[in-house]
Amino acid sequence: MQFSGGIRAPVVGKVEYKRGRDAGVITQGLFYLAWLTDHRAEFQQLVRERLGADVASQVLWSSPRLICVAEDYTRYDLHAVREIRRTIDLVRYSYFGTGLLALEPVAKATAGAQERSEQRRRRPSASVGMREDPIVGLRNALDELLQGLGEDVSSVDRKQYRAYRRLRNFACVSHAHRQEVVVTLHLDPKDVDLVGGFTRDVSQIGHHGTGDVEVRLRTAGDLGRAEPLLRMSYEAA
Repeated sequence: MQFSGGIRAPVVGKVEYKRGRDAGVITQGLFYLAWLTDHRAEFQQLVRERLGADVASQVLWSSPRLICVAEDYTRYDLHAVREIRRTIDLVRYSYFGTGLLALEPVAKATAGAQERSEQRRRRPSASVGMREDPIVGLRNALDELLQGLGEDVSSVDRKQYRAYRRLRNFACVSHAHRQEVVVTLHLDPKDVDLVGGFTRDVSQIGHHGTGDVEVRLRTAGDLGRAEPLLRMSYEAA
């Protein structure tokens, strides 16, 4: 059970922890979550004995939640959570020294949101036949390129940007720009031939995301020009 987000009623959930990277973390977690929901009566009785009848009567079974904690995930894991009709959180842990542990959210999927998304895809849209916003298309193409650089690439959305990472962030795509796509890369500006209006050194300039080289994309041609830099940053991470 867990209490979060101001919700007073206990929410049914399962936390699955794996030391290191384990391809079975999601499937094993789903197995235990299914076992938990199949043994609802026993769980209710345990809650009643430990926390009282009032709490037991408030347990929410409508949307069980699975939280997976592991050292890292593959791109296949990230794809899987979007396809599975469950509420799933993927959390990455990192050790720092002997007494520090960092937990970082990597991906989140909500069962209700998946169902609504499928309903929207089935529903005829008023925008059918309209051209996709070119900047939206450019963002999607950039996302596909970055995710395709390697099986070890993962992404996580922050408030101001989306971060793509291996052991560390190598590209951060800003959410703030609507007329262009702005990416910061984990590169040394001294190693890059900077081009005005396309790339610049932001090591001494305040900006969102990690990285010292900023790239501005406005067309598919810009994305092609940027690909070698994206690969350099990926390899450096």
